[in-house]
Amino acid sequence: MVDVLATKRAATRFRILVEIAERQPAVSQGEIADAVGVTSQAVSEYTRELVEDGLVEKEGRSRYRVTTEGVDWTLQAAADVRRFADHVTEDVLGSVQEDAAIATAPIAEGDTVSLSMRDGLQHATPVSPEAAADGPSAGDDPAATGVATTDADEGAVVGVTGFEGVIDLDPGEVHVLQVPSIRSGRPGDARLAEIETACVEADLVVAAGVEAVGALRTVGVEPATHFAAGEVAADAASRGLGVVVVAMADGVGRVTDALRDTGVSYEVT
Repeated sequence: MVDVLATKRAATRFRILVEIAERQPAVSQGEIADAVGVTSQAVSEYTRELVEDGLVEKEGRSRYRVTTEGVDWTLQAAADVRRFADHVTEDVLGSVQEDAAIATAPIAEGDTVSLSMRDGLQHATPVSPEAAADGPSAGDDPAATGVATTDADEGAVVGVTGFEGVIDLDPGEVHVLQVPSIRSGRPGDARLAEIETACVEADLVVAAGVEAVGALRTVGVEPATHFAAGEVAADAASRGLGVVVVAMADGVGRVTDALRDTGVSYEVT
């Protein structure tokens, strides 16, 4: 493994090689010095070493090019840096970051809590000392746990850190129903009945367009929002909610574009 973070010299060498690769073949040592935060003389010395090591070749005055060996070395070093960054963000900081949840019962700071997703919001439930000692596992034990950083009464917000495991969550689906624009007439009774039935079974109903709001109000349903319907539906579905989007036919594409970008499952009627 190429450990470019082991010393300041190794890190500087890596950064200068990257700068040469980005600027080649016309390389200004002064510009590299400014970018890296060293002197021009230091850049000159590092560049000479890189040439001697076969990672860079000199083509003329102030003209350098990274060799095949230099590209391979840089790719390996970059992969090492990426793995280290992933370790920091996922393994190290992922367990110490603090998040918020809704307490399902009174919780005291320091309590181990199980985490679940309800109505699209993270909830925390106190875990018995015996279950907490066993840690996240299958069966009756919680799949995801954390440690409370604040006190909270039932229904209040509690801070949680020290996350372990993964919340058991099945993504929701989005059902998009089209209604005609005002130029094409009003939706028929069959379509209104279909909208009404779909809304009864949905966790969240949103509208895209004035005609969509009107169709929903005709069947006695007030949409949760009529702004950014596709983005709202995608976010809600990713949190496990079943969503109905009623959209004017001309605006269905904008809704499905947002759904497709996030990869949620959807159906258009």
